[in-house]
Amino acid sequence: MRRPSRLASAPPRCFAAPMHLVELFLPTSRGDGEPVPPERPEAIVAELADRFGGATAFLRSPAKGLWKAAPDRVTEDRIVIVQIMVEAIDEGWWRDFRTRLEREFQQEEILIRATACRVL
Repeated sequence: MRRPSRLASAPPRCFAAPMHLVELFLPTSRGDGEPVPPERPEAIVAELADRFGGATAFLRSPAKGLWKAAPDRVTEDRIVIVQIMVEAIDEGWWRDFRTRLEREFQQEEILIRATACRVL
């Protein structure tokens, strides 16, 4: 008789605790138009990976974002997206982190959003 593998007896991952996918949308240029040095987003990813145990950044081809700055004016941004999976959201920490990034990148607002998810 074959013994079941250890993986066969493990509970399915889909029953793991709910997680949150946190996404940061970082501009590739500061508010004054100066480009953000490429090592800066990499340092932010390293900082988040150190704090949360992992982070993923889409650095190679920045995404293009459009938003209405006024009813008759559309503004374009180039952004880098950083993703982190966390079990719990510390809203105070994320608020402080966002404020720090907004100052550093000279932005009125940097979008950080969290979406409930589960690992399949």
